[in-house]
Amino acid sequence: MDIGIREKSLSVGEAAERVGLTTYTLRWYEQEGLVAPVGRDSAGRRRYTEADVSWLFLLTRLRRTGMPVRDMRRYAELARQGDRTLGARRALFEAHRVRVLTRMAELTEDLKVLDHKIDAYRRAEEELG
Repeated sequence: MDIGIREKSLSVGEAAERVGLTTYTLRWYEQEGLVAPVGRDSAGRRRYTEADVSWLFLLTRLRRTGMPVRDMRRYAELARQGDRTLGARRALFEAHRVRVLTRMAELTEDLKVLDHKIDAYRRAEEELG
């Protein structure tokens, strides 16, 4: 697909910088099917639209929450199939949400341990000096 001059688009470097990924990761996402093939300019260089960038922001959030690449790929496949997959997409996100909440609870407990150790060291330092 050739990107015309009517729609503002970003180079691979600009898009990567905007979403906080490397250009390598951006290309890898495309190879893995996480991103639909993006448009290209007349010289064959990738050009990313605002819609592409929004999609990439979502992917970075999903990855940051620990969503496995296979689930991200599944989500991308479902999204490309349109509204008939809304229920499947919701179910995928609900299952992932449970995993995120579980991880958050674990991290909260881990943080309590760290806080306890920090307080213990602070008290020990005060007693010494």
